[in-house]
Amino acid sequence: MKKTVTINLAGRIYNIDEDAFELLHNYLEGIREALKQTEGSQEIYEDIEARIAELLNEKLRNRQVVIISDIRDIISLMGEPNDISGDTGQKSSYHHYRRMYRDPDNSMIGGVCSGLAAYWRMDPTLVRVIFIILAVFGMAGILIYLILWILLPEAHTVAQKLEMRGEPVNFSSIRDFFAEEFENVKRSFRKK
Repeated sequence: MKKTVTINLAGRIYNIDEDAFELLHNYLEGIREALKQTEGSQEIYEDIEARIAELLNEKLRNRQVVIISDIRDIISLMGEPNDISGDTGQKSSYHHYRRMYRDPDNSMIGGVCSGLAAYWRMDPTLVRVIFIILAVFGMAGILIYLILWILLPEAHTVAQKLEMRGEPVNFSSIRDFFAEEFENVKRSFRKK
């Protein structure tokens, strides 16, 4: 028999055994320490915490308590905090899948074309032209666009945006995503 602790991780409540709690607590503190000098560290930390919560939800389909092997699996998937200086060259054994989402960041109307372009790794302009051609010749483009607008969820979280691009959702990719976003914001301010 083991003691369990109730924790709040990214706004979700989990029962976790003491050993797993210690490992998770040390891991999150290591991440917080590694991000201390990083611009936007709080947002990065919150997204990493949210991704860990998503992974825990996947692991807890048939159980109620998080165990230490769950936390070890998540750490091996997400990467160690000391890897913040760069990738170690190790590849995760986790197989990631691309998922289709609407892309709100690059949308013209509803983000369908930019989401499809990110999924297929194409230029969004090309996808938009294809939809326009389909719309001109028989209105099929408009119907397909509306159906996809209804069916495809919008990518809100960093994890969803990374999945849309087909990138693994781990510590380094989340950090790189935020670094890229900060550079884009800096560039837009310089243009003004």
